[in-house]
Amino acid sequence: MKGTYDKAFENIVRLRIMSILMVNEQFDFNSFKEILEVTDGNLASHLRNLENQAYIKVEKTFVGRKPLTQYSATDAGKKAFQSHLDFLENLIKENKS
Repeated sequence: MKGTYDKAFENIVRLRIMSILMVNEQFDFNSFKEILEVTDGNLASHLRNLENQAYIKVEKTFVGRKPLTQYSATDAGKKAFQSHLDFLENLIKENKS
């Protein structure tokens, strides 16, 4: 079967985070929080998980005196996510008879 199942994307929040980062070069913490409708702690936990896997990178800056945390998908993250999507797509095709 083409593609590889990746446990990192089992959780719907992490799946949605990577989906957003596949079509956006960068995305900030507050925008994630708003679109995903999750708590700060929940979101931070999922982002940390993806960062620990080296699937996303974090860039912390300041806009004036206000902190801004931006996230982007790494090449490894994009490749792993695409492989996961390929796996799911093939699984669907395989069971569609």
